[in-house]
Order: sequence, then structure tokens, then C-alpha cells
Amino acid sequence: MIRIQNIRLAFDHGPDALKKAVLCRLSISESDLIRLDIVRKSIDARKKNRILSVYTVDVKVRDIAFVLAVTKEDNAIGRTPDLVYRSPSPVHWTGCSPVVVGSGPCGLFAALILAQAGLRPILVERGREVESRIRDVQHFWRKGEFNPESNALFGEGGAGAFSDGKLTTQIRDGKNRIRKVLEEFVRAGAPREILFEARPHIGTDNLIKIVKNLRNSILALGGRFRFETTLTDVVAEKGKLRGAVVNHQETIATSHLVLAIGHSARDTFQMLRRNGVPMEAKSFSMGVRIEHPQQMIDESQYGSFASHPALGPSDYRLVHHCTNGRTAYTFCMCPGGRVIASSSESGGIVTNGMSLYARNSPNANSALLVVVGPADYENTGPLSGVLFQRTWEQKAFRAGGGNYFAPVQLVGDFLRGRASTSVGKVIPSYTPGTTPGNLSSCLPDFVLQTLRLALPAMDRKLRGFGMADAVMTAIESRSSSPVRILRDKEFQSISIEGLYPAGEGAGYSGGIVSSAVDGIKVAEAVTAQHR
Repeated sequence: MIRIQNIRLAFDHGPDALKKAVLCRLSISESDLIRLDIVRKSIDARKKNRILSVYTVDVKVRDIAFVLAVTKEDNAIGRTPDLVYRSPSPVHWTGCSPVVVGSGPCGLFAALILAQAGLRPILVERGREVESRIRDVQHFWRKGEFNPESNALFGEGGAGAFSDGKLTTQIRDGKNRIRKVLEEFVRAGAPREILFEARPHIGTDNLIKIVKNLRNSILALGGRFRFETTLTDVVAEKGKLRGAVVNHQETIATSHLVLAIGHSARDTFQMLRRNGVPMEAKSFSMGVRIEHPQQMIDESQYGSFASHPALGPSDYRLVHHCTNGRTAYTFCMCPGGRVIASSSESGGIVTNGMSLYARNSPNANSALLVVVGPADYENTGPLSGVLFQRTWEQKAFRAGGGNYFAPVQLVGDFLRGRASTSVGKVIPSYTPGTTPGNLSSCLPDFVLQTLRLALPAMDRKLRGFGMADAVMTAIESRSSSPVRILRDKEFQSISIEGLYPAGEGAGYSGGIVSSAVDGIKVAEAVTAQHR
């Protein structure tokens, strides 16, 4: 097939406009065109009076040699690259099954690849299956009654199950693992447009169904799931893994253990540390969730075309390098979404953002973060960042009233250094509830200073971002893992052969797609060891 890049059309173009543009670009008639597939679609809204859809397409034509000859001067036209992921060859294995710990994107895709290779993995998940987990999370959001083992961070699907389901990533992969992830999501029930949208998302409502379908695919291939089962120790002899202890009492014999534990398995970090598994503190970020009216964001981004059904809710991404030498940035922006309670420990407040597929809630929200490094806290060891997170999460808990209400402050009050006593035009979406006040009690001084410097500058980039009634909800502290578990080129721990640190919790990915890809890489390495 032939790939054509940079086809630019009006965003509200008619149904035949893309085909006509392709025929014109290739100088062929409609009868010469056999097939047309959209590879990528993005929106160019830099000129508010001329918003464009930008396409990359793959086409099959009757005479490919002719087309390549007549378009040889067009650098945006060439042969379609290989898009096929080559799965590891099936393995006939009669020994102990590999064990995967954690059922977030990394764990699920590691288990899927292992199952497709015939290795019948055992997937161990400390939380509950997604159907029960939903009920526990919704109960917490309604009543404020917290379950430390079944929440928005622990349980089948991992933290990504309660998010916007963003599938954007900045990683590069030459073996089509990203394509494999997207295709498996579509096979499990995701909308097909995630294969070509420039900023694809699934939505929490779809993710829950998809996670269940991925589980069923793994089960059908001989994999096993064990929910409400926590990894509590590892057994090693002479530097080689021999087993996984779960729930403090049962040992699962295995020589291959994939640690896809997520960024908040703090007790597991401690257990690994006790076993001498090398790890180090790494940078992470801390800040707030900021909420605006979605309509205002749409008008700022799309001008008079705001709310047009062909555009949908708008997103944004902002960065500002401040005069204090630090950088503030937005992250995990959720159009038409809500701020959610994502605590994983009793007595702490953690926030995140979530959207349904329709993105039809009145508010837009995003993390507004500042990078935190080991130099910013007392670095007494690799778990110092965990302690720093916990300290500020507990302060936010107390500032909110000690009942899982989150502390909030209006942007106008925050910039003036005064406490908020009520909210204004933007109604906070966080449940079980919010407490207006002053965020100075639950964020480090350098974070507060950086956000005060960044907000006016971001408002100049996105009109209305610094609106006085925008709501800041504390605390966003789990954007990434504060720990990196060291591994070698074969993806194994540098101290225990057969132990495979993987994904976001181990410090090697961030987000659904990159975590899933890391899970695939680790599964490939495990499979290679079984040959």
C-alpha cells in the first residue's frame, strides 16, 4: 500500500472530501482506488477562523508502480511501513508458570503475551475484579468509606481503569508494540477510531468492559487470575527466584515473576527493599487538579467553532518555565470530566482526573504539577519520595476535614494568598466533598511559589486558564512512581535472576500505552528464557 501524509481539509468537510483529495493527490481516477484507510487524524486549530483536519492515509491502488513514479517528487508519499507486531513463537512448557503481579495495563499485556505464547501465566492482583471494584469505588465516592485494597488505584485494571483512558504516548517503538496494544484494545471492545485519532481515548465506561474482555482472553488461553491476593515476599536461592509468597502464607513456585505493581504499591516497595532488591529514588511531580468550565476551554481553543459536533470537547497542554528555575506543566487533561478521589492509604488525600467516553460533563480538569526530585526532600534512601508523598497527602487529609473531603481554593484567592470561603461559578466535581480553604497547608512552599508564577503565564497562552473562579483541588501526588527498581538489559532485577521489574511502578513507563508496551517487552524477555 501507499502512505500519504499531510492531507489538510476543513474540519467539517463532507463525507467524500477525503477520497477526492486522495484521488487528486495521486492523479488517479476513482476506479483505480481499491482501498483507503485512515492512519492518523488530528485537528489543527492554530487559526481559529480556519480549523483543519489533518490526515495520514494508507491506500491500495491498481497500479502502485505508476503512482509512485508520478508522485516521486512528493516527499509526503511513499510505501506504507510494516504495521505487524511479531508475537513470540509459541512455547511448549511444562514447568512452573510465570507469575505476573498486578493487573494494570503493564500486567495485563504481559500476561496476554505470555498466554499467547502458551506459558499459562498466573496473574496475582491484590484488589478485586473490576465488577466488584467499581462498586467499592463508587461507594467511597458517595459515602467517604474507604477500602485500602479496592479503590481507584488498587484492583483489576489498575489506576488507568478510572481515568480518561488516554492512549497518547511519546515513546518510540520500532517493533509495532504500540499498534499491538491498540489492536488488542479494539478487539476487546474499544472504539475503532483509537487506531488513527491523534489523541485517542477510551473513557472509563469503556475501559471497564475492555479490562474484563482482556481477562477473558487470557483465561481462554490458559492463564489464571487470583484476585484479593497480595505479593508479600519473594523466595530466592543463590540469586535466583524460586517462588512468590502471597497473603503471608502461600508460596507459588515460579522462576519468573513480573512485577507490574503500579506506582502506589508502597508496602511492596518496602518488602522488596527488605529483600535487598536494588532501587533508587527518582523524580516525580506534585501539585493540584485545576477545574474550568469546559465551554470556556472550547471557546479559547476553537473560537466561534466551539461546541461544533465535529470537534468535540477541546483539550490543552501547557508548560511554563518559571523565573525560580522550576517548571510547571499540565498533565492528564480530562475534557468534560471530573476530579476523583484516588487514595490508596487510609488518612491521605490523593486526586486524579477521569472522563467518560462522551466527555460530556460541564467541567474540564487537568493536573497542574511541579517536578519534585530527591534534592527537594530529606533523601534517606530509595523510599524517601514515598515518605514525602505520604506526608503531604496526610496534610491534605487534615486540611479537608479528616473525612476524605478534599481541600480546594479558587485561583483568584490562591494568587492573592488568601483562603477561600466558598466556591463560585465552577462547582467542584470531586466527591465525597470539598472544603474551601488555603492550600498553603498541604503543598510544599516551592510548589506553591511555582504555581503562582505559572498561572498568569499560562493564562496568557490559554485565555481564561487563570480565571478567578477556577478551582484548585489538592493534592495530586501520584503522577508517577517515586521509585525505580533497577533492572538489566534483559529486564531482570540486577540482584535476583527471574525477577522482572516492569511498568510505571518500577519506574519505566508512564501512562496506559507505555506501561502496556513495557509489559510486552518484559513478556518477550520471559518467553525467550523458556526456549
